[in-house]
Amino acid sequence: MRRLTVSFREHFGTYDYALAVRSPGRVNLIGEHTDYNEGFVLPAAVDKAAHFIVAPRLDGACRFYAADLDDHFSCEVHSIVKTEKGWPNYLLGILSELQHDGHAIPGCDVVFGGDVPIGAGMSSSAAVECGFAFALNELFGLGLSKLELARLGQRAENRFVGVQCGIMDQFVNIFGEDRKVLKIDCRSLEFEYIPFERTDLNIVLCETESKRSLASSEYNVRRQQCEAGVGILRMHEPKAQSLRDVSEECLAAHRTEMAEVIHRRCFYVVRENARVLSACQDLERNDFRSFGTKMYQSHAGLRDDYQVSSPDLDFLVDAASSIEGVLGARMMGAGFGGCTINLVEQRHVAAFTEEMRERYRRRTGKPNNVYVTRIESGTALVSLS
Repeated sequence: MRRLTVSFREHFGTYDYALAVRSPGRVNLIGEHTDYNEGFVLPAAVDKAAHFIVAPRLDGACRFYAADLDDHFSCEVHSIVKTEKGWPNYLLGILSELQHDGHAIPGCDVVFGGDVPIGAGMSSSAAVECGFAFALNELFGLGLSKLELARLGQRAENRFVGVQCGIMDQFVNIFGEDRKVLKIDCRSLEFEYIPFERTDLNIVLCETESKRSLASSEYNVRRQQCEAGVGILRMHEPKAQSLRDVSEECLAAHRTEMAEVIHRRCFYVVRENARVLSACQDLERNDFRSFGTKMYQSHAGLRDDYQVSSPDLDFLVDAASSIEGVLGARMMGAGFGGCTINLVEQRHVAAFTEEMRERYRRRTGKPNNVYVTRIESGTALVSLS
């Protein structure tokens, strides 16, 4: 935060009053491609975070400085339009949505930066959106609840940035708690804190360097395939509004009525929802070995039935499974690239990191990034000093 304080004074001068905010990245331990099927997910906020210093203005100007990019952007609150520059849109989207909801922002000066890696699957975009929204809510007394802040961040990304994300990233950013994961019901948005008490475990992300060129198009195909499966099953189970409402027995009984590929997509989602609920029981019993086994099972389903993995992701999961101290591993995110999430005993993290980097380099001839994280609390005010 001291670096940002110095940057603020260099670029905007001194201030009479300002707020400092920490806004975390996130991981999703298990529950992949279940959100748009109204199922369950199990994310957590982590120690990689975006940090903000925000001061009020009264002249209608908004001035932003992205410290990590050494880049500026300015606008007037009465003329907010999308920019080709990219990064300002996550901030402008928040201003736009607040105006849409009738909240007048008189202006602000903002400096932000942090260590949430871009493109590593930790949702740096939600960290920026929610951190800025939280700061404005505190600075101008807007009176928004936590849920309203999460929805605000999602709307900014959907309607202004143009990315059709679900609400999981923003939700866990706002509601996350230290040493706890969130079991979120993606239909009702009801949630429950599940303890993650093993302080001797780290969550480690291993990136692939492969481009996720298929992710967006195939993501839409998977949604359509799941909806097609529900349409067939609803003829027999009228109350089935999504795969959330379908049992393995129901799916098996009507398997011959759907194409094999549709059945495989549905089978994965039904199984994954059950895995999330069972994994929560593992955590409550402090049984991390059983939890890790479910991570491997999740990856196998994503690879074989949902078919959204990639050779590099499979390689990283297989490599992790052979290294001492690893309890579980799977791909995380939409797929076709991105990263794996690994549950690693802390005393083995250094050796794991070195070995995974070396194996990936030998396979591809390229280095990859490995990020060691731990679970921490959600977006909050922090000290300016």
